[in-house]
Amino acid sequence: MAMTVAHQSNINTPILMRYQISGLYAVTPDEPNTSALIANIHAALRGGAQMVQYRNKVANSDLRLQQATALLALCRTYQVPLIINDHLDLCAQIDADGLHLGGTDCDIGAARRLLGDDKIIGASCYNQLNLAEKAQAQGASYAAFGACFATSTKLGAVNAPLSLFAEAKQKINIPLVAIGGITLENAASVKSAGADAIAVINALFASDNIKQTAQQFISNFKMLLI
Repeated sequence: MAMTVAHQSNINTPILMRYQISGLYAVTPDEPNTSALIANIHAALRGGAQMVQYRNKVANSDLRLQQATALLALCRTYQVPLIINDHLDLCAQIDADGLHLGGTDCDIGAARRLLGDDKIIGASCYNQLNLAEKAQAQGASYAAFGACFATSTKLGAVNAPLSLFAEAKQKINIPLVAIGGITLENAASVKSAGADAIAVINALFASDNIKQTAQQFISNFKMLLI
């Protein structure tokens, strides 16, 4: 799979036809300042991030709406999909490009029926291949495994061994996303293991130069294709 988001000029083309789920998947930190959040995502997009997920576990509904709406406008200028974490109602309200669901969130099939066939729906599958198989059967667009490495974002997260990606490639055909503790130093090993995309929070947004760090992540992916 190519390590870039492939997009076409026709904005009416369904999302799943316009985009490939691959490369750097930027996941937002819990940032209460909307201006700072937009500036950080803008830097990541300038650096080449190919997908953005809005994830804010501490914001209230008003702030989530404000931030998600602003992020959607920004992502549309870059023709990059914006995925909403957990909140089906927010995704539908702003007509975002997709939704990411955890194990305790709403049913994937129900989300697919509400959002339609043209939206991206991702599923957290932790370290369980059977959850990825179930997610694909219910209409998920990608399966996410993690935490691949120790992470401060989600304390107590289960460990997903890199061998899981090769095993999953034999049984499902939707893209695989790796998340959890991914850094510039270990990203190449995740790609080599079979991940199509890496979801990154801290290693990207806590860096001194977000744009440059995004470029380095993407460069690490491209080196593996040579």
